[in-house]
Amino acid sequence: MRRRKHGHFSVLYGRAPGIEHGEATVEMATSAQYAAPVERAPLSARISWMLFDWSVQPFYTLILTFLFAPYFANVVVGNGPKGQSMWGFGAAVAGILIAVGSPFLGAFADGRGHRKPWIALFSVILAVAMTSLWIATPSAPPATIYLVLLAFVCATVSAEYTAVFTNAFMPSLVPQGELGRLSGAGWACGYFGGLASLFLVAGLIVPVGDTGETLLGFSPLFALDTASREGDRIVGPLSAVWYLVFMIPFFLFVPDIGQKRMHDGRPATAELWDTIRSLPHNRDMLLFLAARMIYTDGLTAIFTFGGIYGASVFGWGPLELGLFGIILTLVGAFGALIGGWIDDWISAKFVIVAALLILIVAAFGILSVDAGHVLYFMDVEPKAPGSAPFSSIGERVFLAFAVIVGIVSAPVQASSRSLLARLAPPDKITQYFGLFAFSGKVTAFLAPLLVALVTAATHSQRLGMSAILLFLVAGIVLMLPVRAPAREA
Repeated sequence: MRRRKHGHFSVLYGRAPGIEHGEATVEMATSAQYAAPVERAPLSARISWMLFDWSVQPFYTLILTFLFAPYFANVVVGNGPKGQSMWGFGAAVAGILIAVGSPFLGAFADGRGHRKPWIALFSVILAVAMTSLWIATPSAPPATIYLVLLAFVCATVSAEYTAVFTNAFMPSLVPQGELGRLSGAGWACGYFGGLASLFLVAGLIVPVGDTGETLLGFSPLFALDTASREGDRIVGPLSAVWYLVFMIPFFLFVPDIGQKRMHDGRPATAELWDTIRSLPHNRDMLLFLAARMIYTDGLTAIFTFGGIYGASVFGWGPLELGLFGIILTLVGAFGALIGGWIDDWISAKFVIVAALLILIVAAFGILSVDAGHVLYFMDVEPKAPGSAPFSSIGERVFLAFAVIVGIVSAPVQASSRSLLARLAPPDKITQYFGLFAFSGKVTAFLAPLLVALVTAATHSQRLGMSAILLFLVAGIVLMLPVRAPAREA
C-alpha cells in the first residue's frame, strides 16, 4: 500500500503518530492494534457485514424521509405544521438518547463478551417498533399519535445503537489498509438498499393518488384499503420484514470473537470516564471527534435545507423533489465506492478534507442560483410554470452542483467511520464508536439553528444557507492537525 510519508504532503495525507510528552501511553495503545495484522475475513463475512447498511436503510429512506414522515404529519395528525413539530420533537428526543446512551453502551459492551447479543436485542426492538407504525391510522386519537411517536423514537434509537455495535466489527474483518473500501462499500450498499426498498414500495406495492396504481403504473401486489391508508401504514411492517430478512447473513457469517479483559471490578461508567479524561492526551482522536461533530452538522443542514431551497427557488413539487432525492442517492452510492478506494490508497483524512473542500465549492455554486440567475450574475430565463422537471437552465445548474454535493458527501461519512476504526484502540473499539455516535448527535441542532437565525435576520434564504459554510470550514481546520495512524504496506 503506497503512502506519502515525507514533505508537506504529510500534513494532509496523514502520518504515523509520534510519541510525545504526555501522550505516550495513549499513542502506544492506539498503535498497538496494528502490531498484529488482521487477516482478511471470508468474503461471505464481509458481504454479510455490509448487508447491515442495506438492511437498516429502508428505515431512513421510507420512514424518516420519503413516505411515512410526511404521512404522519399531514394525515395522522391532520395538521402539517403541528405534525412536523411533533415529529421534530420526537427526533430531538431520539437524538438526545443516542448521544447520551451510545458511549455508555459501548463502554459496557467492550471486553465483556460477544457483541451479537446486543445487536440481536436492539434488532428486535427496532423491528417491533417499525411494525408498530401500522397503528398510525388517519386522524388518529391523541393516544395513538403518542404511541406512534414512541415507536418512532424507539426505532431511531435502536437503529443507531445497532450501528455502534456493527461498526465495531470493522477492524476484525479486514487489515487496516482495507478499512476504507470496506466502509465505502457498506455505505454504498446502504444507498442501493434505500433505492431498492423505495422501488419495491412506491413502484410495486403502494397505490398513488386516486388511480389505484403504483408510481410505475402497476396494480399493487397486495390489496390495500385506501380509505384507512394501509398503503402508507404498511411501510413500517415492510421495513421490519426487510430488516430481519437481510440481517440473517450477518448473524450467520460475521465472526463474533468474544472479548475478555480485566475490569478490576470497576463499572463501565468508570471505564468510560477514564477514556473521556484521556482524550486531551490523545490529540488526534480528540481533534477528529470535534471536527466530525462540526462538519456533520454542516452536512446534515445541507441535506435538510437543500431541497427546501430548490423547492422555493423553482417551485418544485413532490415529483421534482423525489427525482432530486433519487439522483443524489445514486451518485452518493458511487461516490462512497470511489471514496473508499481513495481512502485506502492515500488516507481517510485526505478523503475527508478534500471532500469538504469540494463541498464548499459546490455549496457556493448552489447558492449562486436563483430564479433568474446562475453563478450569481448570469441572467437566465426563469422556470416556466408547468414545465418538465429540470427543464430550465437554472434548475440544471443547481442540479449539477447538487450532484457534486451528493458525490462527495458519502465519502466524508464513510471515511469518518474508517478513520475512527483506525484510531481507536481495539479493546475499546465499541465505546469509541459510541463516542463517534455522540459526536454526530450532540450538536446536531446548531447548524439548522444558525441557518434559521440568519434567514430570519436577513430575510434571505441564500444568506441563511451560507451559514452552513462556517461548519465545513471549521471542520477542515480541526481535521488538518489530525495525524492518521501508520498504514500497512
